[in-house]
Amino acid sequence: MSWGASIAIYFIIWWLVLFAALPFGVRSQIEAGDVTQGTEHGAPHQPRMLRKVIWTTIVAGVLFALYYVNYTTGFITLDDIPLLPRGPKL
Repeated sequence: MSWGASIAIYFIIWWLVLFAALPFGVRSQIEAGDVTQGTEHGAPHQPRMLRKVIWTTIVAGVLFALYYVNYTTGFITLDDIPLLPRGPKL
C-alpha cells in the first residue's frame, strides 16, 4: 500500500470516528440552564472539541492499525464475508 493510499484511508477513518464521537457528552444550552442570547437553544453548552479531536485521533489510529495488519496478513478477506454477492469467477 502506498503512502498516499494509507493517508487517504486514515483520513476517511478519522472523519468517520469524529462524526460518531460528536454527540457524546454534549448537553444543550437548555439542559445546562445557560442560554446565550442570540444562539439556538439546542446548541451545545460546552462541545469540548479538543478532547474529541484527541480521542478521535487515538481511536482512528487503532482502527487504521487493525486495518493495516489485516491488509498485510490477509486475515479476513471478502471471501470470508457470508451473503456477499459474488461476481463471476474469472
